[in-house]
Amino acid sequence: MDLKKGIVTLDEFIIKRQEDFPGASGDLSRLLRDIGFASKIVHREINRAGLVDILGEHGSENVQGEQVQKLDIIADTVLIESLKSCDGCAGIASEENEHILAFEGDGVDAEYVIAFDPLDGSSNIDVNVSVGTIFTILKRVTPKGNKIEDKDFLQLGVEQVAAGYVIYGSSTMLVYTTGRGVNGFTLDPSIGEFCLSHPDIQTPKMGKIYSLNQGNSAKFPEGVKQYVRYCQEVDRSYSLRYIGSMVADFHRNLLKGGIFIYPESDSAPTGKLRLLYECNPLSFIAEQAGGRATNGHKRILELDLTELHQRTPIFIGSEEMVKQAEAYYQEYAAKEVG
Repeated sequence: MDLKKGIVTLDEFIIKRQEDFPGASGDLSRLLRDIGFASKIVHREINRAGLVDILGEHGSENVQGEQVQKLDIIADTVLIESLKSCDGCAGIASEENEHILAFEGDGVDAEYVIAFDPLDGSSNIDVNVSVGTIFTILKRVTPKGNKIEDKDFLQLGVEQVAAGYVIYGSSTMLVYTTGRGVNGFTLDPSIGEFCLSHPDIQTPKMGKIYSLNQGNSAKFPEGVKQYVRYCQEVDRSYSLRYIGSMVADFHRNLLKGGIFIYPESDSAPTGKLRLLYECNPLSFIAEQAGGRATNGHKRILELDLTELHQRTPIFIGSEEMVKQAEAYYQEYAAKEVG
């Protein structure tokens, strides 16, 4: 009896997909597997968070001035140590670090760099709400044999080689793309393996879920306010669903259909979410699944990156919903200019 029949593990899937990239060295495959391994460790730490002293704030602030959670530090350290041991990674950029970290030794000859948000929504850990890890992989632009520089990360989103996220919830899932569709893997704790559970994810063109922090609506641009009014009063088939963890909101909308909006506001005039390691990777996934992602005017993946921790407004999700929200946003933006 073949107990494994029908089960495809993440490692097997990655190796098989390597055939899609003739001439590839295998470094990208190793990087994806290392991220999968690191996420298993983060999954373990999250699952025992209430049993050991790793809940709550760390007592410091990150470069964005946000309170760092203890699990932020743990997830950041786990990812860095895992990637440092991989020959294919030349260095990293992280939400928790002001500057890039260039790996020495074999790292100077590595082909790829990785940027990540180690634990998106980490303030929700204390109340047992889903959180996640977001990552993007880029080919370095500096010559091999040298330490990497900021410009290796400051590339357009269209230059991403791979991107993905891990969501730690009722089950732990890893979802990623290398530009040839989106696939999701669910962790089976009994065997310690991510197994293919959501092949070739396609997001609905239209959904009925809108996700945004409506408590801040008074500070939103008029076009966003009007789109929310449409969802509430004109077409009452829409439902507001907002978790407060971008990965969790995005994941639900990816599978069910919906839109996630985090616009600029009076208190955050350039938006709040980071372009490099939050918006670009999720936008890559959204587009590969048939969705859409913009800042209200321009495709997210075509926005110029000038700073590691650069922020941007974002409208992301089902294509038709994003287009409708954009229309409201642009109409009222034009009126304000006029």
